[in-house]
Amino acid sequence: MEQKCSRLVKQLSRKNLRINKARYYELYLFKVMVFMKKKILGKTKIQVTSLGIGLSEIGSELSKNDKKIASELLNFAIDNGINFLDTASCYGVSEELIGETVSHRRNEYYIASKAGHANGNLNGSDWSYKTVKDSIDRSLQRLKIEYLDLIQLHSCDIETLKKGECILAVQDAQQEGKTRFIGYSGDNEAAHWAVESNIFSTLQTSFNLVEQHARTTGLLEKAKSNNMGVIIKRPIAGGSWNKASSKDSNQRIRTYDDPYLERAMTMRGLGEIPNEPSNGILTSMAYTTQNSNVDVMIIGTKSINHLRTNLNMINQDLPIDENVIIELNKRFELLDNNWFQRT
Repeated sequence: MEQKCSRLVKQLSRKNLRINKARYYELYLFKVMVFMKKKILGKTKIQVTSLGIGLSEIGSELSKNDKKIASELLNFAIDNGINFLDTASCYGVSEELIGETVSHRRNEYYIASKAGHANGNLNGSDWSYKTVKDSIDRSLQRLKIEYLDLIQLHSCDIETLKKGECILAVQDAQQEGKTRFIGYSGDNEAAHWAVESNIFSTLQTSFNLVEQHARTTGLLEKAKSNNMGVIIKRPIAGGSWNKASSKDSNQRIRTYDDPYLERAMTMRGLGEIPNEPSNGILTSMAYTTQNSNVDVMIIGTKSINHLRTNLNMINQDLPIDENVIIELNKRFELLDNNWFQRT
């Protein structure tokens, strides 16, 4: 069916058949919906697309006055088959923009948020029971929904997890019907503790071709063996692999991503990789999504053009040669100099 659909769309474009734009777009969407790979998100049993959208950028780089930009991006994502939206209570105006623009399409996507930080009008300390519960209530109000599909504790450390107060808060929210599932978003030893606790349905953690500790420490495999849904943040490492191959690689990307760029340049310093795609973003996406333990990777953007490009690569250019991924694994293991996960 995929091959037939692909041939149909190609024939229409090559022969320039006289069809109206609405019909052509309908066929294009059909192609995307067929091609977009879905996986079961662990014990949640929900089916998520391999590409989700991270909504930190629209929260921190847009304002409430940018509703039109947010609406175009989010509706484009949903129209093109993406069904997993990831946000957080501390992502600026992200939740408000989601609520204002796509809450009327609630049955077309799964929404995940995060809680724990005492920001905005929350009165309390980070990770307290009250802060977490109040944060969830505020998220529901901002998002204009009755329940979340997933609430995640947002990068608290291992001692906070062991204390248990924040865990009780999300468990109570689940019992009250305010969230269907609970998860943990974080890295390193805290992520291992969360997985081993058997408390959470999902793990969101950092994993990409220059940040492989989730693989080398067995975190991803352990989560999957516990039937947890695995959500990957920072799957393209801020575009660092692509940037490291360009002539202007000395120019910095986002300050946060500078260590990723340094790692990428070190790994690329070992020479070209046979059969690697010329597009470093494609290599980065493939490295993450072709790991069998990964269910969904979330890539943040506020640009429809970037999102369209990512969708095209996923639907048309994957998978890449598995030997490229094997070589990337070897290079990371050879050069790893305490390249821990970045929270």
